[in-house]
Amino acid sequence: MATPFLAGLAVAAAALAGRYGIQAWQAFKTRQPKPRLRKFYEGGFQPTMTKREAALILGVRVMENIKKGWAYVRESATAEQIKEAHRRVMIANHPDGGGSHYLAYKINEAKDVMLGKTKGSGSAFS
Repeated sequence: MATPFLAGLAVAAAALAGRYGIQAWQAFKTRQPKPRLRKFYEGGFQPTMTKREAALILGVRVMENIKKGWAYVRESATAEQIKEAHRRVMIANHPDGGGSHYLAYKINEAKDVMLGKTKGSGSAFS
């Protein structure tokens, strides 16, 4: 008498678990994808800015070997891409909008390094 009761209870538990599993899977499939967080560069600034550091600040490419078909091509960010990246980063970090003067200086320095317009190190921040 207890065996049919336990079997029925096991079937009911399996049905409820299956129903819950199906609902959870459908909710998982219909959820909005989360944007992947980018890992930020850890560490401070170097004493003299290099092209690599400037590219990391602006989020653009420095010369990279890109495979195009059967050959590798050296590709770098164009002047227009550098100016657009500079504008985007400056809007987020401008001192008039609550950003740091030091970061604005470093962003401007990064643009100058990437465009080849390096100035002397007559910085008030160095």
